[in-house]
Formats: sequence, C-alpha cells, structure tokens
Amino acid sequence: MTPTTTEPPPSKHRHTSATPHRLAEGLTGETSAEEAAARAAGMLPAELLQPGEIIVLLLKPSPWFILLAPLRALTGIVILAIALDLANTYLNLGFSRQNTLLAAITLLLLRLFWQFLEWLSRVYVLTDRRIITVAGVIRVRVFETPLQKVQHTNMLFSLRERLFALGTIAVATAGTAVAETYWLMLSSPLQVHQKIVQTLNRYR
Repeated sequence: MTPTTTEPPPSKHRHTSATPHRLAEGLTGETSAEEAAARAAGMLPAELLQPGEIIVLLLKPSPWFILLAPLRALTGIVILAIALDLANTYLNLGFSRQNTLLAAITLLLLRLFWQFLEWLSRVYVLTDRRIITVAGVIRVRVFETPLQKVQHTNMLFSLRERLFALGTIAVATAGTAVAETYWLMLSSPLQVHQKIVQTLNRYR
C-alpha cells in the first residue's frame, strides 16, 4: 500500500503584524491589539510615542470634568443674571427679563462648550518609560518625564470630586518640591494610582 500523508489542519491562530505602540492590559479595558492601536492613534499624536513603547494607561478626565471644572464660573454667571434681574426690578434699569435670561443661557452654553473642548484635548498616558500629559485647546501643552525621574505621586480629593467619586493625581519629579503635572478628575482614582505605583515599581 502506498503510504498517505495528511496535511495538518490550518492554524486557528491569526497572525497580525506587530504594532509600534502596544497597549498593556489595565484600566483601559479589555481590547484587542487592533482596537488598542486605533484608540491610541485617535487620542495621541503618532510622533509622541517611541517605537516599541508600551502604553500601560491611556486615560481622559471623567465627563463630569465638563461640568465640575468651571463650576465657579457657571455659578458666577447665574448670580450675575439674578443680580441684574433684581436690579432691573427695583431700579428699572430697562433690561428685559427675557434678554437677561437669554444672555445668561448663552454665556453658560459657551462656557460649557469651551470646557468640552478642554476635555477633548486632555489625554493622560502612562507607559513603560514615561508619564505624559497632553492638554490645551488653542495652545497644546505636553508634559513628559521618564519614570526614573518621578519622585512621588499624591492623590487629591476636592469636595466636588468626592461627591462624584472622582480624584486627582499629582506627579512630582526629582529636584522639585511641587507637583509638575496633574491628572484631573479621574474616574476610579484609587485604581489608577495603584496602577501608576505598580508601573513605577516594575519598570523603574
């Protein structure tokens, strides 16, 4: 009998080309390599990361940042509108209540829209080499420091943040007495801070 040979069944594993910036598992969620690369490309300038750099965390502030960060300005607009309405009532300044209300709503919406742009511009990145903060609508500001230079990190909780289970993480580098960058109004701040500490201990 003539011996027969059988070909091995095709592998079920799909081979994909390696991406230059890998996204490690963490608080960024369970994502595939393709989804991770697409997310990183959509949130970060391509030239910001180094080849082979592993992204451990890729975060933005909580959406509550849009409302809570400008809370004083929003409150001031409301108080000013009420004061103008009361002054018009008792002093007859000639302001229409409808016009005052319309002006107040317009200012509120404009301030919230600007804060929305601020939220869009902010990206917080932790890699196996660096801590990076990107922020700014018109003038983009990029802060980055190697993990080896990180002196300490602090967790800050304002009253507004505590009410919405948010928190801010401050990062200070060697040779400075004050924090040089802040990751503002993060969701799950304790978990984020724990991940930063683990990364510092692992890669530094």
